[in-house]
Amino acid sequence: MTRTRITRLRRPLLAGTTAVAALAVTAGLVAATPESAEAAAEPRLSLIAATGSITLTSWKEDPGVYLDLGTYLTAEGTPLELTVTRKSYKDPVTVTQTVYEGGRAKHRKLPAGTVKDFSGLPGFAQVTVTDRAGRKVLTRTEDFCPNNASGRVRPDAPATSKYPESCPTNPFTLGSVWGVEKGWAANTYGGSYSEPVQLKAGTYTAKVGVAKKYRTLFGIADKPATVKLTVQEKSYDDESAALRSASGTAPAGEHAEHAGHQAPAGHAGHAPTPAEAAAPVTSGAGASYNVGHGPLRAAPPALPWALKKEQAARAARVGDTGGQTDGSRKAPALTPLSKRPAGAPSVPDVPKPDLRSLPAYGIVVSDGERNIPGKDYLAFSANVWNAGPAQLVVDGFRSPGKAKMDAYQYFYDARGKQVGYTPTGTMEWDPRPGHVHWHFTDFASYRLLKADRKEAVRSGKEAFCLANTDAVDYTVKNANWHPYNTDLSTACGEEQSISVREVLDVGSGDTYSQDLPGQSFDITGVPNGTYYIQVLANPEKRLKETSLTNNSALRKIVLGGTLDHRTVKVPAHDLVNAN
Repeated sequence: MTRTRITRLRRPLLAGTTAVAALAVTAGLVAATPESAEAAAEPRLSLIAATGSITLTSWKEDPGVYLDLGTYLTAEGTPLELTVTRKSYKDPVTVTQTVYEGGRAKHRKLPAGTVKDFSGLPGFAQVTVTDRAGRKVLTRTEDFCPNNASGRVRPDAPATSKYPESCPTNPFTLGSVWGVEKGWAANTYGGSYSEPVQLKAGTYTAKVGVAKKYRTLFGIADKPATVKLTVQEKSYDDESAALRSASGTAPAGEHAEHAGHQAPAGHAGHAPTPAEAAAPVTSGAGASYNVGHGPLRAAPPALPWALKKEQAARAARVGDTGGQTDGSRKAPALTPLSKRPAGAPSVPDVPKPDLRSLPAYGIVVSDGERNIPGKDYLAFSANVWNAGPAQLVVDGFRSPGKAKMDAYQYFYDARGKQVGYTPTGTMEWDPRPGHVHWHFTDFASYRLLKADRKEAVRSGKEAFCLANTDAVDYTVKNANWHPYNTDLSTACGEEQSISVREVLDVGSGDTYSQDLPGQSFDITGVPNGTYYIQVLANPEKRLKETSLTNNSALRKIVLGGTLDHRTVKVPAHDLVNAN
């Protein structure tokens, strides 16, 4: 059966900003000077290198070097803070810098075209590599996400960064905030968003600088960082043997198919250590590493090979249990109330969530790599997000011996005090491989509509474990830049759980990839022509919201081809030209 090749879209999601161990080296590079009571309006930005020399590996089975050279952008005096938004999908993405003077915020709009999307500042870092003879062997640019994996560069800097943990790459993101906290540094390396480069084993000199337009825009000195680079070649088999010899056992995933440098971090079971914290990326529909929530891959800095191979092994076992979606930390469990709510249900007049749907994307003809002859399926990714101003909080309570939980939605006043609740359906245990957690029923519905908007096919997927996989708009009121339940292993309970709490935070959404038969649309008998994929939030209107008028999103598609050779064309959605 001929299939349209599935290409991975970059998201993400949520890039880790936990401290990078290598930054300890930079403590001596940046002097800790007391700040004046009247802070400078513009941040003092500098490009630094954490080390003067570094060794990187090119694997014989997968040649290419990932140029994580340990260069960072530091901010002193005041933070670098950028707000990135678009009014609608018909409008271009704009960026505004917030500067602080005397504790007061001022805003200046940066030139039109500074950014094209929400993934970072394009072409920020300029990299040149020369060989021992001084010959230039490589030049390239790297996009820069200020929210990249980062850490403090001096002891009196704020203990935590207030900024989010990634630059989102969901094509339908609406707003983001990027920042380098004062006294902190952010990795300029693009991570797995970057392609590897071809360098032979040997020694080189790498020079990393900031592009002139950004030096002018942000007042960064023209002082490139220079790093001595050694490239070594290794074999996976040799490394496996060395690890086996050192530990006496085979490393995890040794017999699994190698998955290259895409290393899914989400729901993989073991987090990178804080020094290797990484960001996940939600692709479009494709072979699912975590059923429902979309394939994930790690972002900067690059993960070590041993961890990549272990995660690749877990990726081969389709599932989203026992891991996390943010790639950087084990999220604390979301604790439900100890017992069912007492008293009469009520829906008080307090802030409520506002569930909204994003248009479908990652749309391809696929059977989930099951190669089912005589069948055609339309796979896609869908996201329902919470525009606030309040969290969606749902608790499930189980009666002893029962297979389902009764679900309740909770309401809170402006001080965070619970002031009401209402029954809102059920939660059910899903024992299938790749799920193995509690699903909240009737959260969303997916339908393929004819040109006249009448239903043609409905997805069988209508029960969900809620998780904050995507930062959709962190500029809305009460947006939480650091949501907790990005970890499905803690958010969705165990088979023996007596109760479960699931939360969709303000500004975040939950992406599901409908890429398996039963979830994707069976289009085997669907005639060619124009259709719409409908993503519908809260289809039974059981959840109490700020508004029910924005729960549906449509994405136009055109089906063609013949049986076993179906095709799909996806026109641009206003200015968003991503399938």
